[in-house]
Amino acid sequence: MSGIASLRLAFSAAILGALLCAPQAFAQSAAAPAQTITLGPSGLPLPRFVSLKPARVNSRVGPGANYSVNWMYMKAGLPMEVIQEFDTWRRVRDADGSEGWINQSLLSGRRTAIVAPWQRGKGGRINLLNEPDKDAGVIAIIEPGVIGAIKKCDGQWCEMTFDGHTGWMAQSQVWGAYPGEKVKN
Repeated sequence: MSGIASLRLAFSAAILGALLCAPQAFAQSAAAPAQTITLGPSGLPLPRFVSLKPARVNSRVGPGANYSVNWMYMKAGLPMEVIQEFDTWRRVRDADGSEGWINQSLLSGRRTAIVAPWQRGKGGRINLLNEPDKDAGVIAIIEPGVIGAIKKCDGQWCEMTFDGHTGWMAQSQVWGAYPGEKVKN
């Protein structure tokens, strides 16, 4: 038997042995590929959602105070998506897709969300429910574009507070939590 053939035979035997010894582990890894989490220089995941601390925040075209302001946000608690980090600056994206750089000191880990911003101006309304069930009773009717505080999300439903009213909303109806993401605020 040649060296290559015996090496190939040994390799095949090793793979077969691994499959026979741990078939469940192989089936799990083949069925569901591992989700890769990218960490930024801060050690926090990218992308991630945060919110604005103050009511007035400048978004800049680059990561530094010497860069010009391209946008001014006027709402504390506005959710933002951090997509890049550089030193103490965070490149963020808002619900409309605008991007800019904001100093980390102006951002909070407190999770908020905007209700269905893609439906603003279309006359639709979203129900805030008393439990995480599409047939549950309605606590309030929320207009698209309204900002609420996330209490928790289970991957399908988010418990949120809007102006003192706390209830449940389908996670697919908010911008501020990723599909399937579990949040505990």
